[in-house]
Amino acid sequence: MKFTLSWLKQHLDTTASVDDICYALTDLGLEVEGVEDRGAKLADFTIGKVISAEKHPDADRLRVCQVDTDEGMKQIICGAPNAREGITVVVAKPGVYVPGIDTTIGVGKIRGIESFGMMASEREMELSEEHDGIIELPSGEVGDRFVDWLAENDPAKVDPVIEIAITPNRPDALGVRGIARDLAARGLGTLKAAPEPSLEGAFPCPITVTIDDDTLGQCPVFFGRMIRGVKNGPSPAWLRDRLRAIGLRPISFLVDVTNYFTFDRNRPLHVFDADKIAGGALRVHRAVGGETLVALDDKEYTFAPDMTLISDANGVESIGGVMGGLHSGCTEETVNVFVEAAYFDPVRTAYTGRALRINSDARYRFERGIDPAFTPIGLDLACEMIVDIAGGEVSSRVQAGAIPDTARAYRLNAARVQSLVGMDIPESEQRQTLTALGFRLDGDMAHVPSWRPDVMGEADLVEEVARIASLTKLKGKPLPRLTTGVPKPVMTPMQRRQQAARRTAAALGYNECVTYSFIDQASAALFGGGDDATMLENPISTDMSHMRPALLPGLLQAAARNQARGFMDLALFEVGPAFHGGEPGEEHNLVSGLLVGRTGPKDVHGASRPVDVFDVKADAEAVLAAVGAPARVQILRGASDWWHPGRHGMICLGPKKVLGVYGELHPRVLDAMDIKGPAMAFTLWPEEVPLPRKAGTNRGAQDISDLQAVERDFAFVVDAGVDALTLVNAASGADKALIEDVRVFDEFIGGSLGEGKKSLAITVRLQPRETTLKDADIEAVAKKVIEKVTKATGGSLRG
Repeated sequence: MKFTLSWLKQHLDTTASVDDICYALTDLGLEVEGVEDRGAKLADFTIGKVISAEKHPDADRLRVCQVDTDEGMKQIICGAPNAREGITVVVAKPGVYVPGIDTTIGVGKIRGIESFGMMASEREMELSEEHDGIIELPSGEVGDRFVDWLAENDPAKVDPVIEIAITPNRPDALGVRGIARDLAARGLGTLKAAPEPSLEGAFPCPITVTIDDDTLGQCPVFFGRMIRGVKNGPSPAWLRDRLRAIGLRPISFLVDVTNYFTFDRNRPLHVFDADKIAGGALRVHRAVGGETLVALDDKEYTFAPDMTLISDANGVESIGGVMGGLHSGCTEETVNVFVEAAYFDPVRTAYTGRALRINSDARYRFERGIDPAFTPIGLDLACEMIVDIAGGEVSSRVQAGAIPDTARAYRLNAARVQSLVGMDIPESEQRQTLTALGFRLDGDMAHVPSWRPDVMGEADLVEEVARIASLTKLKGKPLPRLTTGVPKPVMTPMQRRQQAARRTAAALGYNECVTYSFIDQASAALFGGGDDATMLENPISTDMSHMRPALLPGLLQAAARNQARGFMDLALFEVGPAFHGGEPGEEHNLVSGLLVGRTGPKDVHGASRPVDVFDVKADAEAVLAAVGAPARVQILRGASDWWHPGRHGMICLGPKKVLGVYGELHPRVLDAMDIKGPAMAFTLWPEEVPLPRKAGTNRGAQDISDLQAVERDFAFVVDAGVDALTLVNAASGADKALIEDVRVFDEFIGGSLGEGKKSLAITVRLQPRETTLKDADIEAVAKKVIEKVTKATGGSLRG
């Protein structure tokens, strides 16, 4: 949004400087993006006087002029028809840059005669489009700066231009008067009284307007007046200067007046050539689809169903809220006009403009929300200006539909400014602020003005008060202590476990990954998912069609991408949810880790080796210990089919309480995921770890026995298909009070054992707690171990 200082002062009586205005605007939330000093580019032009002007000896249209300047008499050759003796002119001496022709003036020869500068026209100085002759000043002293003369005699031409950024919630600031209102509320001046139209129709309007019933939601109200006998032509200088200053090209008065009200009062208008409206009637309706229109930008548009259109008897003449049509637009020959002021739905206007790819000032304002109550007032003000400047006779006003009711009020609670913002503002000042912004106060109820669609509650009233008072005045104050003692923990037990799992995995050398919760169907099927229950209804791509049933697919995909780029040795982990259904609650929070490749780089001493099951088992046990799992657990088989059938283990508290799974992934899965080399992984369920029986911050004393431990070795002959794990679990259960640890230390196959047999040797560690073990106690436990192992494995004690 651009405006000039003099334009602002048309609505705001102020003596504030440009710097003060810019600071206040930014502080009010209307951030100043730049200030253009239009006088800077004219600083080097000076005033001169033509002493003599003689015809060039070799050119009929050129004059050799002697011009009195601040550097004395200069010879300047000029081809302007008005170059003559005695006029006061604007001189560009050699070395001066002329913006209108993008040229730096130098000394040159024209038909053999030297010229020391030029006398400038208005277009050459970008003051207007006038270029039929050089500037003739009615007054001015030779040698004075031309920009100083302009500042005194025609300040609008060197007025600074301020550009501000408008947030979507402040459509009222898309008009200069809305900006002036904010500044007046801040105290930078007084808002001038708005002009009240006093327009009486001289004849009934011959053009009728109707809105289809199904279109009232898209265009609730439509006003119009006809003006006959106007004389279209160039706009007055003040209007051309204002439009040109903000980057708009003056076209003709009837067009310029609509642009003026668009920026001055945030009231888009449209002017039809009334003689081109077929049938003398306009109809606002929804597009059926397929209609076309050549708009004012000379482009043809084809409309989709439900777009808002304005048509006459011959077809579409305008795109509601976006742009008018070329056929019924005004030209120099226009003598009868129909001026339209309507209110169009913001959402529908945005959809239409976006679909047609039309960016117009009208669309920009309608889609943010203009003041519906100002619709007839804006129409009358524009018609008054047209009649005053272009002449003509105005009709009575026609109306279709009704102005939308935007009336609403919210309670003003003066104490909420302190509680919401932390500023101490007296209630009288709050009421004064809201009144200055256009709110009507009735007791403690604040009625919102129709131009503020963003104010939708009591908190918005507080925001307005604080914004005008300036949030820069907000001072930090220490809060009083709200609680005594140690506050309750904020994190839940599960959140603390996830945090501990992250820290432990990172300390073990793993890199954390955060992968998408969506994966492709094929990858999900490898891990027990991919069914319709976890399928997304509207996936963003085919690679993200299902909710992940586990964390490992994402880690494997990350590993494959790294291997494709030459990173073969990886340690990755992730903490997050996995889904086994599509309903709320059908998910588990998991911790998964992945080891791929070797344990380290190549080494002359042979320290590097492929990762194995025991690497990932140790890491899984460390993470479980960090989240509070008990030390005594069972290792069982029988995990899902994406684990290697003979190289995995389930960490359990009994056969039905699974805390995690570790092991090697199935070769079928690695091949499908394009993983090279061995891949070991673990998946843990922190939620399955039992919570401590007694909550507290103190850690219990470490249980250390000062009695001598005893170790006994056993060797059993079992079938070759018996797992060592089965034997270890059986031995551990022989006496849970005394047996502290069972380890396999030897395996022997073949020899005298015969076909299909093997020998497994274990060490059983007994740790007494109360008294030193005697031989009888040890023998009793040994007997139980032999019985348990024999029964569980079908083997026998090796002789």
